[in-house]
Amino acid sequence: MRFDEFHARNKKSEEESDPVTEKVIGAAIEVHRELGPGMTEVMYEGSLCREFDLRGIRYERQVPFNVRYKGVVVGQGRLDLLVEGDVIVELKACDSLSPVHRSQCITYLRATGHRVALLINFNVPVLKDGIKRVILSQ
Repeated sequence: MRFDEFHARNKKSEEESDPVTEKVIGAAIEVHRELGPGMTEVMYEGSLCREFDLRGIRYERQVPFNVRYKGVVVGQGRLDLLVEGDVIVELKACDSLSPVHRSQCITYLRATGHRVALLINFNVPVLKDGIKRVILSQ
């Protein structure tokens, strides 16, 4: 595949995910506005799911996926949320996001075949500072 075809395909995939990521971010901002920082990840997850319900956003919670090593399933991982069957949402409530959190999202994307993840840390004064979009490019 030529570079321009590859880039166009990836760009299309990113653009298709934009409406979903915008919905997720809007819902997360509302949760953060109501709860603020300082809660646990489980509380944010439950609240975000309630907000998704109120907004009619389809999601799956604690989605299992197989972990393979050299072609053999060696265990299972879990995604915090899978929104609209397309976007992985990984929730955190920590002092700051570290490179390992981004690496975790990349690993989840590779393992599941999805292309876009949102890494959301609710333990920040302003939520936009706690949101990172992670895109798998091959």
